[in-house]
Amino acid sequence: MHIPPFENENKPIVDVGDETVPLNYFNIVKLKAGQSFGYAVPGFETCIVPATGTVDVGVGTLAADDLGGRGEDVWDGEPEGVYVPSGAEATFTAKTDTEVFVAGAKFDEVFEPFAVRADELDVVQYGSDDTKTHRKIKHILGTKYHDRVGRLLVSELFTVGQGGWSGFPSHKHDTDRLPDETRHDETYNFRFKPNYGSGVQMLQREDNKPGDAYHIMDGSTICLDKGYHPCCVLPGYEMYYFTILAGLSQRSLVQYFQPTHAEQLHTIPGIMDMVAKFK
Repeated sequence: MHIPPFENENKPIVDVGDETVPLNYFNIVKLKAGQSFGYAVPGFETCIVPATGTVDVGVGTLAADDLGGRGEDVWDGEPEGVYVPSGAEATFTAKTDTEVFVAGAKFDEVFEPFAVRADELDVVQYGSDDTKTHRKIKHILGTKYHDRVGRLLVSELFTVGQGGWSGFPSHKHDTDRLPDETRHDETYNFRFKPNYGSGVQMLQREDNKPGDAYHIMDGSTICLDKGYHPCCVLPGYEMYYFTILAGLSQRSLVQYFQPTHAEQLHTIPGIMDMVAKFK
């Protein structure tokens, strides 16, 4: 499902009980300097990630001050985040004008809150200019937090250079059938540089059968429930997407690569490192 850019007025874009991705939660909160926002999502663990600007975050006894620090867009600095346990009350106050992503996964058990700073990110870069697949992934809640997070994976993905493909070779993760695949609902929010750039999100529900394509723009949200889902950006532009993955039965993601294109796994440099970082 494609949700075109719109002013959500700090209300969830993907709320509890969403029909397409019931395991996901997603909100974008925009604040002026000095303003505060508080929330709690029963039955969902969440992660607060400033897209731009700086915030002070409070969750229980945890105080994470000066979180974020990026400038006018997501390319201007490194991401940081705060893990918020299931159902916990969280508050953040803007120290500058800011835009904040709130990512969530359905999970009932309650863990402890913690902050992830820029020097604690797990970063992987793979692909190549020749294969038009060059990208960098910055894992905020990645593999290193398996013992501290229930079902939620949160990352930022960047195309490297201008133009190219992401999410290729095409893969899916819509069915629990270990060891071959896990069910993980996924939500993206896209940004482009310059911001009038755009791209295409493909969705092929069956191998080698006609599927759907969505014209994605700066601020587009994509909800993925089923199917193979590569995306691409127009030549001359850079693409970013904020990624929320929520597992049904486990946190580790097992991707099933589309049989028609599976041989491409051996043509793209570093792709197996990328796969390992999501597990």
